Amino acid sequence: MRTLACRRLTTVAALSLAAVVYAVGTVKTEGLRSTDVSAIRAVLERYRTSWLANDAEGIRGTFTPDAVLMPHHGVAPVVGMAAINQFWWPANASKTTIVKFVQTVDEVDGSGSLAYLRGRSEVAWKVAEPSKSHSWHNSGNFVAILKKRADGKWLISHLIWDDVPNQSGLLLSSPKWLDSGSGPLVPLRDNSPGPK
Repeated sequence: MRTLACRRLTTVAALSLAAVVYAVGTVKTEGLRSTDVSAIRAVLERYRTSWLANDAEGIRGTFTPDAVLMPHHGVAPVVGMAAINQFWWPANASKTTIVKFVQTVDEVDGSGSLAYLRGRSEVAWKVAEPSKSHSWHNSGNFVAILKKRADGKWLISHLIWDDVPNQSGLLLSSPKWLDSGSGPLVPLRDNSPGPK
């Protein structure tokens, strides 16, 4: 049952992304200006540094109010800021601290007020529970769709990611990721069965 739901979600995500890429490709008269590309990368850097600083308000500030998260492993889409708050910062959650957050950006493109970005990311974190602490890490792929507001500010409207299941322990010295200069789009919460 979960496999079927996972395939359906993956199909919906792929079709949604294909529609966006098609729309951008058919409407495009010119690519993004270099100032837009820089602004989009700056949004990702704020997202990354806000996670590292445990700054929930900073993270929320990188998204549109009606943003959609399309999580990994067939988790249902998370729509709107209230749902995102519950997904990433539930009231009774254990204290979680991000200790490493890196990304590589493989592509940034778009036209007008719509852009997309894709890449790979790696994240490591610690979860403090009353009796013990756990360390985790994972890495994977992401796609973000960003919209440019009337005031010229770019924000993430859709975030799609897929990664391997969380791995126990911290992986802090992966040479493949050390030279990256900006941060990933890998969400914190994992709703798959097993320890978090």
